[in-house]
Amino acid sequence: MGKDILFQTDDFIFSYRVGGVLIHNDRILLQKPKDDDYAIIGGHVSNMETSRETLRREYQEELHADIEVGNLLAVSEIFFPWWDNKPCHQICLYYKVHLCDESSIPMDGTFPGYDELDNRRVDLDFCWVPLDELRNGLKVYPLELIPIILEDSKEIKHFVSVDL
Repeated sequence: MGKDILFQTDDFIFSYRVGGVLIHNDRILLQKPKDDDYAIIGGHVSNMETSRETLRREYQEELHADIEVGNLLAVSEIFFPWWDNKPCHQICLYYKVHLCDESSIPMDGTFPGYDELDNRRVDLDFCWVPLDELRNGLKVYPLELIPIILEDSKEIKHFVSVDL
């Protein structure tokens, strides 16, 4: 495995990430770190790895599930405070994804998992959330992605999110 395209300087952090939007029976599968908000499942692209390869790897590492990567939904430029409140500039690509085998993960409720970031273990809950909860304002980051998911357009969207 290559090195993640994630680095920091004295002034900021740069992150190249990819996220997979998995919807089944009007529910979306989200990840929720302990004591944090919901987010789209995904991870950092490694050097010399395509974004589609990254999604397949991340779903395999975090959920032990094989996925098929569908169409690109959105491209984002996100600015937010991260480690030790240092500003982060993140580029993220979001794709629709589908499970190759629906028996590979629980298809309802919440189940535990974890990720590793910078040699730190991050405990996660994976949660099937009804799309109606997104429509009703459930906080999922990045917030600007939610209307794109709910719109289900064939057009690739671009958005900028600034939370500094």
